[in-house]
Amino acid sequence: MFGPLGFSLAPQIRASRTLSKWFLPFSKWYTDRMGYRKFGLKYDDLLVEEREDVQRALGRLTQEQSYDRAFRMKRSIQSNVLRKELPKEEWLPESQDVRYLKPHVLEVAKEDTERAYWDNLSVQRQK
Repeated sequence: MFGPLGFSLAPQIRASRTLSKWFLPFSKWYTDRMGYRKFGLKYDDLLVEEREDVQRALGRLTQEQSYDRAFRMKRSIQSNVLRKELPKEEWLPESQDVRYLKPHVLEVAKEDTERAYWDNLSVQRQK
């Protein structure tokens, strides 16, 4: 439930067919109402960059992913300054809104917990 990206009930909802049936239409509606796709952004573009784990995850992106992210951010900032949404044909379709940064953030969090474990490991002499 609690992960490096915050509180989430998504795994429990996905595991239950009944809950998925109830929540999937609501989640699609809510995602559309958030409006970030109207500015050409992906969900992971909305993560707070000031967090250390996100900074390290951003450093692990490929050059193409970094360029695409920068382009999406610049284009959305320009649209926001002009107070206009992108033309409908430039909106990000649901099929392209994939979590490209989440695996890297989870990997960084796993490395941090492993590092904390090894840093606090105490070695005792056998008798």
